[in-house]
Amino acid sequence: MRDGYCWLCGRWGHLEEHHIFGGAYRKKSTKYGLTVLLCGDRCHRNGPQAAHNCRETAQRLHEYGQRKFMREQNATIEDFRREFGKNYLPEETDE
Repeated sequence: MRDGYCWLCGRWGHLEEHHIFGGAYRKKSTKYGLTVLLCGDRCHRNGPQAAHNCRETAQRLHEYGQRKFMREQNATIEDFRREFGKNYLPEETDE
């Protein structure tokens, strides 16, 4: 936990770090800095738009994380797919 602005609602406070890509990709999220700060109860875990409760929020986070990875690593969609197993940018293709 640390002070900062919540990625989802913009509130300033003592926030929790959320790994954008969890499970088997949690270590890679840490390695590449693919984490965001979220309000613990409201935006991270329990609110209606919380990252762990809302499919739309999770998708927004995945798109944000993929774009960040691709920008910072000078990577393609295929490079991202090799690292994280999936393309989260539905409007974009490898072609």
